[in-house]
Amino acid sequence: MITKTYKFKLEPTKEQKEKIEWTLDMCRWLYNSALEQRRIAWEKYGISLQGRQMSELPKLKKEFPEFKEVYSQVLQNVIKRLDLAFQSFFRRVKRGEKPGYPRYKGKGRYDSFTYPQAKAFKIEGKYLKLSKIGLVRIKLHRQIEGKIKTCTIRRKNGRYYACITCEVEQEQKPKTGKVVGVDLGVKHLVITSDGKFFPNHKYLKKSERKIKYLQRMVSRRKKGSNRRRKAVLLLAKEWERVANRRKDLAHKISRKLVDNYDLIAFEDLNIQGMVKNHHLAKSILDASWKTLIEFTSYKAEWAGKKVVLVDPRNTSQVCSECGEIVKKTLSERVHSCSCGYTADRDVNAARNILKKALQEVA
Repeated sequence: MITKTYKFKLEPTKEQKEKIEWTLDMCRWLYNSALEQRRIAWEKYGISLQGRQMSELPKLKKEFPEFKEVYSQVLQNVIKRLDLAFQSFFRRVKRGEKPGYPRYKGKGRYDSFTYPQAKAFKIEGKYLKLSKIGLVRIKLHRQIEGKIKTCTIRRKNGRYYACITCEVEQEQKPKTGKVVGVDLGVKHLVITSDGKFFPNHKYLKKSERKIKYLQRMVSRRKKGSNRRRKAVLLLAKEWERVANRRKDLAHKISRKLVDNYDLIAFEDLNIQGMVKNHHLAKSILDASWKTLIEFTSYKAEWAGKKVVLVDPRNTSQVCSECGEIVKKTLSERVHSCSCGYTADRDVNAARNILKKALQEVA
């Protein structure tokens, strides 16, 4: 069994929007209060309250009756989120990473709440029935498969979405017997070892002029005013549009790769290190290489296929035909070796990536 999440747009009425916003505010208040309680208990008494706060929720409802208007398991999920935040904090401390102590959530910084069991929500035709909120219109643009487990209501840039998680049986795609190495680039987003090129549409570059215009609009507005709030929302929606277009392209390319190949090899790139080059940083981030690798990986796992990440060292410099190192600058786009093999620089790199992957698998 695998877990799938379906994301659908909600179209709540004005009253339902108010209920959703009120629920988010109550969850945020509970999260911040529970975090404050843990901090004080540890600093003053050296006591960890992890695992204890869930049992205090019934008492909290007696003292603050407004919490009765929020579904009980939604409140329990807030405490679980805080538990997970502390578990991640302690894990980072043990590993010697930057700890990042759990933060208080400011207004507008707590954007979702979860119904952890299917009995609290139900899809009825074109509507999603949510406990304590009511029947909310939902745009079911695709059929839900599998056993429904949880539902998360999410707010993003003034819009509302339902993220429904299901358990689905793993679907085995028919084997093609083909393997491929993939080189990721800036001019072309994907170059395969068999000579296929997928273009990089550079969505940020296309939207940059509008983003700069909206950014200037935000900077001219008075802080705290309604006009500034509206300008910020317009800017956020434009950034979301760029991100959605990138994801759409990554989904399409990853689907083609998984459908056509049984083994897909990528370079294990240190993208954080690469973006320190200020000449290429914007182009690298606009290409969204990490997103493409992640999408291909989970699609391959669902289809019973394999993604391999290999060491990127010298993949562009080594001749894929004879193994000799042919030094090239970044501006040299053609690989030409003394053995007589000539090819596009990126195709040669993709072939080297595939060779390394096959060695690892063997």
